Amino acid sequence: MLDATSAFLGLNWASPTRSLGPPGGRFMSDVSGVRLQLNVRQQSLDKVRIQRPKSKALAYRSERGRIAWGLSTGLTTVAQTESEPMIRKPVLSLVLALVLVLPSAGHSQNDTGGSRSGRQAAATPGAQEFLSAFQIIRDYALEVHSDSTLWFRAVDGLIQELNDAYAQAFAPAEYDEFQESNTGNYAGIGVQITTLNEVITITAVFTGTPAEESGLQVGDLIIAVNEESTEGWTTGDASDAIRGEVGTTVDLSIARQGLSVPLRPTVRRDSVHVVATETDLVGENIAYIALDRVARGSADEVEDALSDLEDARGFILDLRGNPGGYLDESLSLADLFLPEGARLASAESRVPGETGSSLDEAWTAEGPDRIPGKPMIVLVDRFSASASEIIAGALQDHDRALVIGERTFGKGVFQNVFRLSETRHLRLTTGEWYTPLRRSLHRPRTAQGNPLPEDPSTFPVVTTPAGRELVAGGGVFPDLEIRNDTLTLLEREFTSQAATAGVALNPRIEEFSFDQSQKLRADGNDPAIDPAAFEDFLTGLVEEGADRVLLDNEEVRSYLEYLVVQRIARRMDRIGQAMEIRALRDPVLAEALRLLDEVETQTELFTAADGSNANQSN
Repeated sequence: MLDATSAFLGLNWASPTRSLGPPGGRFMSDVSGVRLQLNVRQQSLDKVRIQRPKSKALAYRSERGRIAWGLSTGLTTVAQTESEPMIRKPVLSLVLALVLVLPSAGHSQNDTGGSRSGRQAAATPGAQEFLSAFQIIRDYALEVHSDSTLWFRAVDGLIQELNDAYAQAFAPAEYDEFQESNTGNYAGIGVQITTLNEVITITAVFTGTPAEESGLQVGDLIIAVNEESTEGWTTGDASDAIRGEVGTTVDLSIARQGLSVPLRPTVRRDSVHVVATETDLVGENIAYIALDRVARGSADEVEDALSDLEDARGFILDLRGNPGGYLDESLSLADLFLPEGARLASAESRVPGETGSSLDEAWTAEGPDRIPGKPMIVLVDRFSASASEIIAGALQDHDRALVIGERTFGKGVFQNVFRLSETRHLRLTTGEWYTPLRRSLHRPRTAQGNPLPEDPSTFPVVTTPAGRELVAGGGVFPDLEIRNDTLTLLEREFTSQAATAGVALNPRIEEFSFDQSQKLRADGNDPAIDPAAFEDFLTGLVEEGADRVLLDNEEVRSYLEYLVVQRIARRMDRIGQAMEIRALRDPVLAEALRLLDEVETQTELFTAADGSNANQSN
């Protein structure tokens, strides 16, 4: 039975062998370089909750009056971070997916007859040749394979011959991981773990989870799982052992400071949801909301943040590094900032089984704007893709937000996931989506994910209601382009030398920051670095092979202090302070804070940005 159950949108870095950690958070990855490259944000302790079903059914009506794709169709959408690269490469690769749920009546094949195109395909000479080849290989090939293996390899080979960089056939385990990593939902106990000083350490206990109910604490050392010692385990090993089916239990052995005998709690596993947002006040009463993926529940999380921060003077929505996620969540997120009736996005797809006709749909906001009259800035970069581009594009088209940063990735096509059987699924590109002003944001790329050559002079330009001109090329072009600063020459030299010498720089920063945050939290102090402890930290790096001369350089020391104190602030759940520290070396965030400090309305914000653009030109 063929069933189009879901479709997606998103861009992710993924490992060809395993996911980068627990769903959504990616905190358990022991691949520190990947974690840095992804710029994963630290989650605060109160930002994970047990997943509960929502009663609210959100649907968007098309301009023709039909119920468009959404939760009210009764189908399930999935967001995504795959364990296998969608664009096939032997190394880490960009993975994209746009999720749209289509009515099953239009994309399903029932058990009795199948689709017209499917019946026609089965009767063609090519189909008969394929079946003959299959039977010959099955019966005569020296290497024996099961029928299911041959069929799946045939499907995979067919996909590889398509001109579709995002198509993929999922094996059962791949599909399960595919869904988990995008929804932020997983069956576990609700802790964040990291390998610190070669021991599996609990670095966060999430509110409302079995771990909290069992009395687990930050800083606890997991020395055994189900009576098996964790000595020599990676973080991934521990994650695999602790996670399991909802309702089952796991036996832990916990070493805790001040106790001579290990604790041995039995913890019940439950469905845990890792939230996608970070929120706090930054600078002079500016609300900062970071969204690291468009996961299930993201719109509710942001709406809650808007309520908590409603007295803020201005708002920053940080979509940098956001790979996308659920379509309906991206529409709901854009809806939070736009008035009722405003167009959110539209899409064109092929009518199933037809070659010369298309299906057009559009979505409009149900409103109202949750922060009317407040100036707003959206931050983007080259890793902002798909669902996050829908949000940025909609707010930019309606003059609701100033977009600052880099040109976004440019993922303007979407894929559907079709259920091939009870255990196997197929993802296939089925259409293209557009911003409210009908901008296509799709940027053509090679099979390896590299952008094709382009001529910017040929990009069309559209005009917003306020008279601003926007480029309609691939991706969202920021209103104010600012690139993140790279490391200085000395900083590059130090990080390169440390890597060559085998210094585990990122884990050592993590260990030191964690220890310092624990002491500061216990004493009730603000994020800071103890000078004597910092010197011991540097000495430890030298003992591992770091160059002492480079470490004695004030520029390098300042860089390390910046990394450490920002990490300490995050560990202490001081997101606002962490962002203020980050702004010292983050020109995009710094400019956003500067502009919002100077204005009171969105119109004033656009005018101030024009002045910044003029200064850059000079």
